Amino acid sequence: MLLLAAVFVTFSMQFFESTALVPALLRLTPAVLSGFVWQLVTYPFVGAGGASIWFLLELLVLFWFGRDVFWRLGRRRFWRLILVTAVVAAAVALLTHVLMGLAGGESTAPFITMQGHRMLITILIAAFATLYGEATILLFFVLPLKARWFLWLEILAAFVFGLLPSKDLAGFLGVCTAVLVVYTSLRSGGLKRGFHDWRKRLERWILERRLARLRRRRRFDVVDGGKDEIVH
Repeated sequence: MLLLAAVFVTFSMQFFESTALVPALLRLTPAVLSGFVWQLVTYPFVGAGGASIWFLLELLVLFWFGRDVFWRLGRRRFWRLILVTAVVAAAVALLTHVLMGLAGGESTAPFITMQGHRMLITILIAAFATLYGEATILLFFVLPLKARWFLWLEILAAFVFGLLPSKDLAGFLGVCTAVLVVYTSLRSGGLKRGFHDWRKRLERWILERRLARLRRRRRFDVVDGGKDEIVH
């Protein structure tokens, strides 16, 4: 798979002085704000971390989930999902980083939680959990869980193993954004339609809160007419 090859090559390049600059330029950094805009797209395809058995296991996970998602979505939708999700997640992380800097709370390790192939794994696991929600996965090869629960497990793992030790709020919000974008895009039949549905739900929730406030303050009687509510 092309993804595995890209991750493995860039991971290997970081250990050689003559090639270490290449993966460094491809990773997501605040330099995006200075014109290194390609990092918004390239950062998920860079192998991250040190040389250990865990990297090989992560490649195996990437292959398992990536294969099934690719077969389900097809080539075009597969790549579009990865690229759109990566860019949106990076944009949210960068915005958070800038706002934290303005507030005087800038992270010392920005984006480490969402850096490199781990963001790619996050996207593909979220896609699998959305597409095959009722499938059973053996967590740690022992604990059986429905695939849909991995959406929440990814966020929990990013919080425990990413945000808590590194204080990388920008990276954590980037991971949360990636999970939300994948779920919304695949569950709602498209990213645009998904955000439209979320906007409608938000508008309805705000309307319900306003009606409840009116009922408490003015003692209005509210008649539930199904989707629309009429105030007398």
